[in-house]
Amino acid sequence: MTDNAIAMVLASFTADALALAPHWIYDTQAIKEQFGRVDQLLQPRPGSYHAGKKRGDFTHYGDQALVLLQSLARHQGFQLDAFCRDWQQLFRADYTGYLDGATNTTLAKLEEGTEAESCGSSSADLGGAARIAPLIFWYHQEEEALLRAVSAQTEMTHNHPATVAGALFLARSVAAILRGDEPRTAITRTLEAGLADLDLDIRLRSALDSEDQDSGEVIRGFGQACSISSALPGAVHLVLAHPDDLQAALIANVMAGGDSAARGLAAGMLLGAHLGVEQIPQPWLREMSAYQQIMTLLARKSSS
Repeated sequence: MTDNAIAMVLASFTADALALAPHWIYDTQAIKEQFGRVDQLLQPRPGSYHAGKKRGDFTHYGDQALVLLQSLARHQGFQLDAFCRDWQQLFRADYTGYLDGATNTTLAKLEEGTEAESCGSSSADLGGAARIAPLIFWYHQEEEALLRAVSAQTEMTHNHPATVAGALFLARSVAAILRGDEPRTAITRTLEAGLADLDLDIRLRSALDSEDQDSGEVIRGFGQACSISSALPGAVHLVLAHPDDLQAALIANVMAGGDSAARGLAAGMLLGAHLGVEQIPQPWLREMSAYQQIMTLLARKSSS
């Protein structure tokens, strides 16, 4: 295992855990009033989307990323049918997390007997593309295998061209950073190579010019919501605005409101790959419920 590949995974997961309590609060003043500056992992409040969770847990996005890592370790690689079974098992009757529209649609299709290749929803949310850190860890030195696996896992729940294009953009950019590119260089080169969604391409390019602007204003401008055309440019902005400070980037992400969990998963990947484990606050790692499990699962790749 390389340190920065480990950091890429850990930073993505910690970003999701940090976002858990204020996730999907769009009123940024309400976040300040309820939680103050969110610089530590917090317990979700009663009545929130993640009220069944505890401090240090993940949102439903992070839970799905963890199932993906478990599936990779169990099967020593990505197998769509195996991952689909593992993913479906997550959402058994005692699941305490939130089920979004893409999840409910996919589960319903699977119950009807639809194959894994065809059970995806039409959702264009970033959530389906943002959970791929385990795949990048596993395959970042095998580009063709990485891109095949990223496409397949994304389409399984989010079969929308923009979401798949965004997932491939993330995979290529993060892999380039792990090879030694600076984030701006990796992102720019990935865009120059072409993106199979014009609207997302335009919005990501506009994020390249936003680094000196206030993060809250930029993310409101792109949109705080779940759509990949809104959320992924916001994640790119955070990376470019805080290229040497992962902690500041992930705090700014949460304080900007909306779908901070999906944005954080994406921004965490990009910055973790660049900056390494030392930039992740140790309290965040210690308090993350699945930290030891994640490290054990990552080690199974290096011993395979």
